[in-house]
Amino acid sequence: MMSSDYWEIEVSWRDRALDPRRSELLGQVANLFGAESRTSDVEVSDVYYLRDAGLEVASVQRVAEVLLSDPVVQTVAVHAPGDATSGNGARDSGAGIAPTCSATVLQKPGVMDPVEASLLQGLRDLSVADVEVRTALRYRFAGALPPLVREQLADKVLANPVIQDVFWDDSDALPQPFRRAAAYEFSFQRVSLEGLSDDDLTQLSRDLGLSLNTREMQTIRDHFQALGRPPTDIELETVAQTWSEHCCHKTLTGLIEHASDRQPDGERIDNLLRDTIMRVTREIDAPWCLSVFEDNAGVIAFDDEYGISFKVETHNHPSAIEPYGGAGTGIGGVLRDTLGTGLGAKPIVNTDVFCFGPPDLPDTEVPPGALHPLRVLRGVVGGVRDYGNRMGIPTASGAVFFDRRYVGNPLVFAGSVGLIPRDAIRKSAQPGDRVYVLGGRTGRDGIHGATFSSIELSEESETVSSGAVQIGNPITEKKMLDVLLEARERRLFRCVTDCGAGGLSSAVGEMGEKTGARVDLERAPLKYEGLSYCEIWISEAQERMVLAVPPERAVELEAIAASEDVDCTDIGSFTDDRRLRLFYQGNLVCDLGMEFLHDGRPQWVRQSLYHRPPSATEPLDAGALADCGSALHRILAMPNVASKEWIIRQYDHEVQGGSVLKPLQGRADDGPGDGVAFLPRLGSARGVVIGCGMNPCYGDLDPYRMALGAVDEALRNIVAAGGDPRYTALLDNFCWGNTDRPETLGSLVEAARGAADAALAFGTPFISGKDSLNNEFRVGSETTSIPPTLLISAVSVVEDVRRLVSMELKRAGSALLLVGITYDELGGSHLLSHLGRTGGTVPDVRLPDAAQLHEGVRAAIASGRVLACHDLAEGGLAVALAEMSFAGGVGASIDLREVQRSGVNDDATTLFSESNTRYLLEVREEDLPTIFVALGGVPAAQIGSTQESERVEVVGLSGSVVIDEPLDTLKDSWQSPLAFEV
Repeated sequence: MMSSDYWEIEVSWRDRALDPRRSELLGQVANLFGAESRTSDVEVSDVYYLRDAGLEVASVQRVAEVLLSDPVVQTVAVHAPGDATSGNGARDSGAGIAPTCSATVLQKPGVMDPVEASLLQGLRDLSVADVEVRTALRYRFAGALPPLVREQLADKVLANPVIQDVFWDDSDALPQPFRRAAAYEFSFQRVSLEGLSDDDLTQLSRDLGLSLNTREMQTIRDHFQALGRPPTDIELETVAQTWSEHCCHKTLTGLIEHASDRQPDGERIDNLLRDTIMRVTREIDAPWCLSVFEDNAGVIAFDDEYGISFKVETHNHPSAIEPYGGAGTGIGGVLRDTLGTGLGAKPIVNTDVFCFGPPDLPDTEVPPGALHPLRVLRGVVGGVRDYGNRMGIPTASGAVFFDRRYVGNPLVFAGSVGLIPRDAIRKSAQPGDRVYVLGGRTGRDGIHGATFSSIELSEESETVSSGAVQIGNPITEKKMLDVLLEARERRLFRCVTDCGAGGLSSAVGEMGEKTGARVDLERAPLKYEGLSYCEIWISEAQERMVLAVPPERAVELEAIAASEDVDCTDIGSFTDDRRLRLFYQGNLVCDLGMEFLHDGRPQWVRQSLYHRPPSATEPLDAGALADCGSALHRILAMPNVASKEWIIRQYDHEVQGGSVLKPLQGRADDGPGDGVAFLPRLGSARGVVIGCGMNPCYGDLDPYRMALGAVDEALRNIVAAGGDPRYTALLDNFCWGNTDRPETLGSLVEAARGAADAALAFGTPFISGKDSLNNEFRVGSETTSIPPTLLISAVSVVEDVRRLVSMELKRAGSALLLVGITYDELGGSHLLSHLGRTGGTVPDVRLPDAAQLHEGVRAAIASGRVLACHDLAEGGLAVALAEMSFAGGVGASIDLREVQRSGVNDDATTLFSESNTRYLLEVREEDLPTIFVALGGVPAAQIGSTQESERVEVVGLSGSVVIDEPLDTLKDSWQSPLAFEV
């Protein structure tokens, strides 16, 4: 036993069954150990530690009862300094179960805890000041827990070893909630490169976490040899951040020698991004594109006064190591991209797209160093949920994809749509402007984030790269957002950018590229002691923006920040010498020329090779799929098709009051919408529609067609909701494996060309994008690469949201109209997956015809005579019909003999082919002639009608009924697989 020097407040639920954390925890334990889990019950308590010699029991009791608990549903136990404690401080709470053992989970020293900041503010509001605070969680278990079980619980359920420590009640390790990081004493560091061999340079880059290749290290060595001195540690780090794949996209913008089936003699690509994605935008030359590929987000015109910004970021590697924090800071980061666009756009809608391993993967098949996919899923969703909801920004559009190859390397795409005045789009820092840091303080979290994101993951990543994980605080970012937008309205700064990848290094380095900058690093406000000058410079701690402020506006800016209790600190100035000079306590620790920093990176030729794999697969025989109804149930239940309502319901997509077309639609608001629509300016009927397209199933077979399909699907999402393809902009996000392998780079080249060809044919310019490479997970000598994954996001401006249409069937007696042609294209389809087959032909996009078809459907919906529209995607016609029917509670009957087909002679292919550019429309019988005129002659046919009976009936090509299923059973098959407890 020992005594403490702090107060401990433990808050528990009176009825532990009401605590949602308990049910979730028991579910995770069951998932880890099986249905017969190792504990029959558990109680979760919140623990708060307060340290101040002047605190009195009455004050602490008031804090506990007024600030930290709800007396109706919770109990409080307060323990004073000097009370006897057990080994881990786990005192008896006086309520709940009689535990066999208990564990206390604390943040590691130096890890930022957002709850602590809120707690300190609450204490000040109660006139309790100058108190140190820490928080923890305590778990009390009923039932014996052997040491091995404890270890598994601690690492896989209770805590993330990257940022937390677990203390068991009977262990010798004692929790010390007020542990501090060691104080920093200035020590100037130079790194000698002279005389190092190529192998030595490569090893040094690896040892220092620089993620630079041998040629880049050679270039740095030669540069400093010419200067007659070795680089300092902070100079090396600055170059590494600036030259990282994450920051400069050196693969997509580098030299490539590419050979393929179409050009076996090879070709030279000078800049893949410029020659594909950016070329499309130049050639389309849309006057409504206001800012493209030159800022943190692209901007298109919304009306005469405002523009719409859009950016989608990736936060893959951090989310693999710490799913909750990684995903939350992914959302926080892309919101800062929005705030850093022009002089600041106001975020109005969030998007999210996830790629995970199978949630039902046996724990024994999770590789060492990786988290279970279900834990990653829960953590990522929780991080996006909490950050977006607490910021008061709706999260409304997204998708989820599952594949075994995402185990160990999940993908997390976070997007943000913003509203910006058209006269606030341009910006530039000027010599003499002060360098201000606005928002959160700098901590050790996020060290080497940019370079960490540029390498593969391995079984050691959660240990050796733990410092690269950022810890977010949405409340701080919300306050910073308010200050920034108010300062924008007063024009108190000339330039702003987010302090994201690379931290101050990238933010100040990029803003000062054309001018130069001087920074005094000791001025930066810190979360805690112990940071070196180098850590201050490259930390990616969250919620920070860097501003270029005219000196005469500085006092007014500081006053606005102070009114919202937001840190706003002058750390230097922009100069006119194009040099980056950094000082710490008067010592010059960095002196780099901007020309070398931004233009000195060497280029080298990468080899690229692509051969399309054979697509042949055995044709479907008559007996391969005798029961189409059963197949429909099975495909509806596949994770990539099944309802994502469990995720969507956790997001507030109604906040700000602009939601028009929801992510969940239909009679019970639980059907799968295509695009979503919002009003950026309340009181105006003008809105935006958002959609996305992605299908990694196609990437292994044909990355070119995969990209065509992704663009086509994103546009189908827009058009199906009533958006305008003529006024739609696109974003690309390429997530690939290690492009040092020629075949991997070859597939990336093919995908980029496919995306460009589709966008050019549709007249939809790209305005922004992002790539994330080296998405692989290594265990020993075996490496697993993610499937080639391309996300296309789309945004469209519509004149009148009252002309939009949802996907659910509305009434009995309507005609069902299938627009588009069904082809024998089953490669990558869910039907083949259901049958356990591979290969096949990936669905093509017939570009000129597809563009005409999209425009025809737009015109039909604009006529106001389309009651419902749903695009055909995963699962084809059968799934689209079932979804429209059970979403609306309206039955339907179709005849496959009326479907316009090409090369298709069997029911299964007709029902489940995933051919692109197809829509299913509900139209009143009397409106059919008008609709056919509006469609403009594109392939379309009435294939059936809606019915009073709540069933889906399908007549096959032979004239016999092949599907006759009640709506409730179809809906249950679709809803059940991912219906996890929140």
